[in-house]
Amino acid sequence: MPGGAVVVTNSQVFLSSQMFRQPMISPSSPLSLRHTSPVPSSPSSTLHTNGSALHTNGYNEGSVVSCDNSNNSSPTVLSKRKRPARIQIPFAPLRFVDEVVKPVDDVAEIHDEGEEYSVYCKRGKRGAMEDRYSVVVDLQGDCKQAFFGVFDGHGGTKAADFSAKNLNRNIMSKVAKKCEDEIAEAVREGYIATDSEFLEEDVNGGTCCVTALIRKGNLIVSNAGDCRAVMSRGGVAEALTVDHKPSREDEKDRIEKMGGYVDCRNGVWRIQGSLAVSRAIGDNHLKKWVISEPETRVINIRPECEFLILASDGIWDTVTNQEAIDIVRPFCIGTMKPDLTSACKKLVGLSATRGSYDDMSVMIIRLPHFMS
Repeated sequence: MPGGAVVVTNSQVFLSSQMFRQPMISPSSPLSLRHTSPVPSSPSSTLHTNGSALHTNGYNEGSVVSCDNSNNSSPTVLSKRKRPARIQIPFAPLRFVDEVVKPVDDVAEIHDEGEEYSVYCKRGKRGAMEDRYSVVVDLQGDCKQAFFGVFDGHGGTKAADFSAKNLNRNIMSKVAKKCEDEIAEAVREGYIATDSEFLEEDVNGGTCCVTALIRKGNLIVSNAGDCRAVMSRGGVAEALTVDHKPSREDEKDRIEKMGGYVDCRNGVWRIQGSLAVSRAIGDNHLKKWVISEPETRVINIRPECEFLILASDGIWDTVTNQEAIDIVRPFCIGTMKPDLTSACKKLVGLSATRGSYDDMSVMIIRLPHFMS
């Protein structure tokens, strides 16, 4: 199953240190220590699921500074007006900074593609990439059955990792025990089972989810949190999910009835002054109010159902539903060679240029293939 794991540690120790507020060496000096941000197109910062990854430490290290004045054989004479002799302190590149700020297993982007789908994830500017995805094609040996998911982690990567690996398994386990008209209930039970299993791990963090199960000509789309699914129906954007945020009146009422509170800080609505989503897998410390129960919609795939976009809020915060459809459609419709990867990257690029600081993940699925 494709996927990737990314870990980045940001330490406030170095952010607050006086040592780094002023450069010790001029940037123009060949001895300067420079931080180089990962370039998305660079092999050193890109992970492809069909190849090996090569990582660099993200720094160009200068030469070791030598303060040796051993050639000066004459004794140093000190006076009140003369500068004291220079103390010989060896200066080495600050490797410990590299180990704390940017471990070698960090990546800037991930992409994967198959015959009928493509996914592209790009790290934001806030630290570690916490987005994950899941793809299972030829589900149960049927080429017209598949499972797709995008997971937007918060408070670490563990919940997103766990959900990407286990949610499909739990959903299909529940589907096997239900009638076809109970498919939405099976998905609901699969989400709740995954949440319960993760809470037993006793680790911090949570993840928003959006999933698409395709079987028997039906598209079953579910979400918990603010990841979103948008379908192109003849070129018109149709949102198949509604974001779960504390600002939603029904979500706010539910939280308050359970004894919680919702407030707005700096323009963002939060639960208990903390989390900005009202449903997610994980978040044990807020579990009384942050439920994992998804909302599900079942649609029969018709010829006018062109493609589906699953994306994290790093995209939807800056790009509207119709803009996303308009950007992707020329790469998918009316062309002999659909290029879903370029469509994903263009959508991420637009979001980045509009100032998105969050991780950005986009998955595009062509739907006609799955019609029964």
